[in-house]
Amino acid sequence: MKKITPFLLGLAVLFGAGACQDLERTSADAPVSPDGTVDEPAQVEETYDDARDETRRAQLDSDIRAREERTDAFGDPTDRSDSDLASEVRSKLEANIPRGQLAVLSEDGVVTVTGTVPNQQEYDSITTLAQEIRGVQDVRVDVQVVEPVENPDPAAQ
Repeated sequence: MKKITPFLLGLAVLFGAGACQDLERTSADAPVSPDGTVDEPAQVEETYDDARDETRRAQLDSDIRAREERTDAFGDPTDRSDSDLASEVRSKLEANIPRGQLAVLSEDGVVTVTGTVPNQQEYDSITTLAQEIRGVQDVRVDVQVVEPVENPDPAAQ
């Protein structure tokens, strides 16, 4: 028992530390940390196709609706958890900025968005979209505008 206790304690600390990361990503190629970068910011077709998929859009809407209903039923709508805020903002941005490669972090109601978007219009919409989520106090945007490139067709070469 003496040998297994430190092991179990170590596992609890390891999983507890991993669970504290509230970074939500709009796509697999979005930054993996708040100060991370996008590896191929101009390659957005796969990101776009995923976000425009009807099933994915239904999942995003359902996620936002479920979190808000849970808050209405069991919590204080003005005191939202950071993980709920980050998840809802991520869903909102993914649904409305389908070619964005964004990561969302929330701390005490302050939402930070990092990554890339393909044009200025989508960049300008980030703050407005994030503030539509109940509980968001402020939005910090650290996003770059990167023009997308056409996917090269390997069969054409």
